[in-house]
Amino acid sequence: MSALLRRTKKKPADRVVTLVGKPGCHLCDDARLVVREVCEETGASWEEKDITRDEQLHREYWEQIPVVLIDNEQHTFWRVDPARLRSALLS
Repeated sequence: MSALLRRTKKKPADRVVTLVGKPGCHLCDDARLVVREVCEETGASWEEKDITRDEQLHREYWEQIPVVLIDNEQHTFWRVDPARLRSALLS
């Protein structure tokens, strides 16, 4: 099988979830709770980035916050479905 067709499965502990948001955003507060819970459950690490402190993130995501990235790839925005996030981290 071609190396391009083989996909290496990462362990959740090797995954990084990034929550992109801003202070005072109630959807960001909701997303933070879901991300924290799912990451604690799966063993994935997570970080939070503030679009008011990063011009590139602001340009890219200001209309979509909160945005959830997994390993720097966009997973979702606005509302975070815990089952979908869990599934993505475990696949």
